Amino acid sequence: MQSQGFRDTGRLVRRPARAGVQTPTNLPKLVRSLEPQNNRALPIRIQGAGSASTDCNESPKGTVIRTIGLDKIVRIDTYNHTVTAEGGVRLGTLVAALAEQGLELIGNHDQMERTLGGALASPCIGPGIGDRAAYLSSQLTSMKIVTSSGKVMNLSDQRKHLLHAFRLSYGMLGVICEATLRVRPISTFAASHRSLCVDRFADLAERLSGIDVGLKFYVLPHRNRVYVDLRRYQADPGNTYVTPWKIKDWGESTVLPQVFRSLNRVMPIQSLRYKLIDSISAATHGIVNTNLVRHGNNVAAAGRRRRRKQRKLLYSTWCFPATDFSIVIKAYVEFCQQTLRRNGYRCDLPAVGFRVNQDSSALLSPSFEEPVIALQTTSTQQRGWDDFVIDLAQFAESWGATPLFSQSRAFRAEQAAQVYTGRLEFFRKIRRQLDPQNRFLNPFLAQNFT
Repeated sequence: MQSQGFRDTGRLVRRPARAGVQTPTNLPKLVRSLEPQNNRALPIRIQGAGSASTDCNESPKGTVIRTIGLDKIVRIDTYNHTVTAEGGVRLGTLVAALAEQGLELIGNHDQMERTLGGALASPCIGPGIGDRAAYLSSQLTSMKIVTSSGKVMNLSDQRKHLLHAFRLSYGMLGVICEATLRVRPISTFAASHRSLCVDRFADLAERLSGIDVGLKFYVLPHRNRVYVDLRRYQADPGNTYVTPWKIKDWGESTVLPQVFRSLNRVMPIQSLRYKLIDSISAATHGIVNTNLVRHGNNVAAAGRRRRRKQRKLLYSTWCFPATDFSIVIKAYVEFCQQTLRRNGYRCDLPAVGFRVNQDSSALLSPSFEEPVIALQTTSTQQRGWDDFVIDLAQFAESWGATPLFSQSRAFRAEQAAQVYTGRLEFFRKIRRQLDPQNRFLNPFLAQNFT
C-alpha cells in the first residue's frame, strides 16, 4: 500500500499551511516560527498584549505570533542608565524592576499591560516632560530583531537609518525580541490641576502649544468641562506619595468604566443616565485630581497593569497639530453634541488628551514635523460605536489630524499618505527590502504599505 505521504506520481504531498497562534518562549523558537520552511499560514502578524484598536496585529486566516513568552529582563545597567529586556516584558513589570534600582523610564506612559516590543513598534505616549519624552521608542538605542525569513539582525545607533525605520514600524519589518533603552534616576515633578470650561481651556492650550510641559487632560464635552493635569520639573517639587496616584488610576481606569457599564444596562432613560454619568465623571476627576495628587514621578504615575477583562474599552486616537488645538477642541465639543442630537450616540467616558513633543527619531512618527495633541476618545458602549468612529475620522481628517495605524479607527489610506508624505513611501521601500514576499503584511496594513 502506498504511503499517505505520497501522491500517485510519487511526489511528496506538501503539508497544508498551519494557521493559528504561536507563543515562542525563546529566540530559537521564535526563529523557527518564522522560517519559511515551517510553512506557516500567511500573513504572519506580531502581537504583544493585543491592545491595538485597529486590525494591525490581527491575522484571522494566517498566523499570529505572540511575544508574551519572551518576558525576561536581561540587564539593568545602573551606571550607564540603560535597561535591556526581551520584547514580551510587560511595561508594568519593567517599571517595577527599574524602580527597585532607583531608575525610571524617560517619559510617562499609559497602558502598563502593553509589552515592550509593542510599545516600541507602535506609539506609546503620555504626558511626558522634555524633548526626549515623546514616545517610548525615542529611548531605544539598540535592538535584536528577527526578520520575515527567520534571520537574526542586530541594530544600533551605528545604523541610525534602520533604527529610525524600526521605531514605530508596527511589526512590518521584523519581530523585536530584545531591546535596550535609555533610562534615568527617578525624578520628581510638580503636578497642578485645574477644572476649566472649554473656552478657558482653549486659551490655555494656545499658550501651552510652544511650552515644554507635561500636559494631560480629560474632556467632558456634554458638560463643558476640561480637567487639566500640568506637570513640570522643579528644583524642590516636594515628596511623592504613591497611594494618591493609585487611587487616581483606580478611579479613572476601573471604577468609572465598571459603573458606567452597569448604568447603561439598568437605566433605560438616556437623558437621566447621561446626566448621572457626567456627574460621576466630574466628581471623580474633581476630587481625586485636585485634592489628592500634587507631586509625582514616572513610577508613581505609571498606573498599573489591567486585567484583560478591564481593558476591553472602545477607543480611537488622533493626533492634531498643537498650534491648532485651541480651535480644534471647540469644534470637537460641538461635533460630540451634534452627534448626540443627530444619532443618539455619545461616549460615556471622558476623552483623554496628551501633548506630544516634536520627535523625528522614528520615520513614522506622528509628530515628526511639529508637536501634536493626541486625543483619545473612549467609551464602553458598543452599540453605535462603529458609526461614531467613522464620523470621528471624517472630523479628524477635516482638521488635519494624523492617524495612528494601531489606534485610529476608520481612517482613509489617502489621508495617511497625505499627512505622512514622502516618509511613507520611504518606509515602503525599506519594508519591501526586508519583507519582499509580504509575509508580515495583513490586509489592513496592505491598504497603506504596498
